[in-house]
Amino acid sequence: MPKPGWLLRRRDKIVEEVRRNREGGHKVPTWVLAVVLVAFVGAWAAVIIFS
Repeated sequence: MPKPGWLLRRRDKIVEEVRRNREGGHKVPTWVLAVVLVAFVGAWAAVIIFS
């Protein structure tokens, strides 16, 4: 079983990361990442279907 100090540090690290993520300030908007993902998957599917 992990030491209690280790567990508390791990929890604090995760809480801090969640806080940073909620603040925003991302370099690339989420919708741009979604469009890129859809384009990539669509191109991959097209290669499989038409090959």
